[in-house]
Amino acid sequence: MKSVLEDISRQEYKKVYLFYGEEGYLKRQYRDRLCQALISDGDTMNFSKYEGKGINEGEIIDLAETMPFLSEHRIILLENSGFFKNKAEKLADYMAGLPSYLCMIFVENEVDKRSRMYKAVQKAGRAVEFARQDAQTLTRWVSGTLKRENKKITREDMELFFTKTGTDMGNIERELEKLLCYTLDREIIRAEDIEAVCTEQVSNQVFDMVRAVTGKNQKKALELYYDLLSLKEPPLKILALIAREFNLMLQVKSLALQGGDAHTIAARTGLRDFAVRKYMPLIRAYSLQQLQAALEDCTATEAAVKTGHLSDIMSVELLIIKYSSGMAAQMPG
Repeated sequence: MKSVLEDISRQEYKKVYLFYGEEGYLKRQYRDRLCQALISDGDTMNFSKYEGKGINEGEIIDLAETMPFLSEHRIILLENSGFFKNKAEKLADYMAGLPSYLCMIFVENEVDKRSRMYKAVQKAGRAVEFARQDAQTLTRWVSGTLKRENKKITREDMELFFTKTGTDMGNIERELEKLLCYTLDREIIRAEDIEAVCTEQVSNQVFDMVRAVTGKNQKKALELYYDLLSLKEPPLKILALIAREFNLMLQVKSLALQGGDAHTIAARTGLRDFAVRKYMPLIRAYSLQQLQAALEDCTATEAAVKTGHLSDIMSVELLIIKYSSGMAAQMPG
């Protein structure tokens, strides 16, 4: 990321950039900064944007070969093209001889680093990964924003805020803006402010559901499941989140058995310290074998839905019933 800022500062640009990874907020920020540096306000003749799969490679190459009009640069922005997951032989070949006036910017969610396109971009320009930011980085970012707004928050309440927002920077920014507006006339942000205005993420509700499952509170677990369905959450998405929770529990359990403390486990798993502490009571309900079996059950449930053996709603409900009724506890481990 620093290299992109240095390019902008020096006004010495690469012919091609690839921004990829899970952190959408940072990808958009760097995309916009690069485009703003390269494009004069109102210049629509030298800027072209393509989005989605099915983009014609030949059309992109033809456009790239068109000299800019009254400008140093021609900019082509391509978002979620799929060129880095599927074959794009023509473009990959073209990367070896890009014209000096051209700047191509690819913004992708996923890439295959073994692909010819990825290797060609690496050789011709910059490939920059925007991964989820760690706990310290997110805390510094939020703290800096609060300081500029003359606001204060305790560490405990900061952790509460992150339990609501998750780690997606775009969502954190939206929730923080709501919080700042809500506390406009006060210096101190309190827990009740966070509870009042910050929207709890679906993943947090799934965590509560898994917590009810591990506590063998079947009634609450099913109520939370029906609540998620009423919010129009697809059952297979809920299943994927359940599988994610069991996977995190498996990782935390394994590292805890190796003697890792909360900070060490957080560093190894990418979780925040307080999130690790949140999982500690849950993992006591399962052995490693049971957690692995739960993950396998999630996979089998997904397969049963996709092959038409079970309805999506019923399949997830049966999984919740199994693990909240004590049936899973009967497995050896």
